[in-house]
Amino acid sequence: MNPTTRNTKKPSMQERYVDVVREMKSRYGIRINKWRSSTTGCAWEVHYRDGSVSRLIESPYPKGPMSAAVFLHEVGHHAIGLGRYQPRCLEEFKAWEWSLNTMQQYNLNITPAVRKRVHDSLHYALQKALRRGLKNLPPELTPFIIPSNQLTQNDAGENIKSIRKAAHSKPRTKRNETSSTAKSGNKKKRGWKNKILWLFAIR
Repeated sequence: MNPTTRNTKKPSMQERYVDVVREMKSRYGIRINKWRSSTTGCAWEVHYRDGSVSRLIESPYPKGPMSAAVFLHEVGHHAIGLGRYQPRCLEEFKAWEWSLNTMQQYNLNITPAVRKRVHDSLHYALQKALRRGLKNLPPELTPFIIPSNQLTQNDAGENIKSIRKAAHSKPRTKRNETSSTAKSGNKKKRGWKNKILWLFAIR
């Protein structure tokens, strides 16, 4: 094969997904704890007494728009900083915001099914926060009070646009290390006791 032809050949979609995974792992120092067969995931950190930090995620391996969106959502938690935004539903919004903007940056398809998944996820997170006594509703989450099955296709598209636009706005909250989402646990590494500080899961 002519080297020039090989170098100019357009990569397949799967090759692009492989490149995205490789770059995300390298850029954010992420370790994959497990590739899931379902479109669910979680992200967490383990802080060790020697000062080192392990950033871990579980998600489906990107093979299409939905699995790519979920994978990038979990990476997004690390990219924006676990526990940085409060309440937790706002962090979910920011992680989805990061995911969609990254998909757009890499020219990955954002399908209607992905849009619905984002809305359903944020609606679930918001309803959970309200049940737990959320008093001040972050304005970014107002469009997600209504469940997706009550939205028109145009409404869903507008909500995705609002997520993308929010990426260019000034963050409204700062890091809060006393998040109620923190979970603790013990692991061993070189004889040290360690703690799992943050765990975010997506349903």
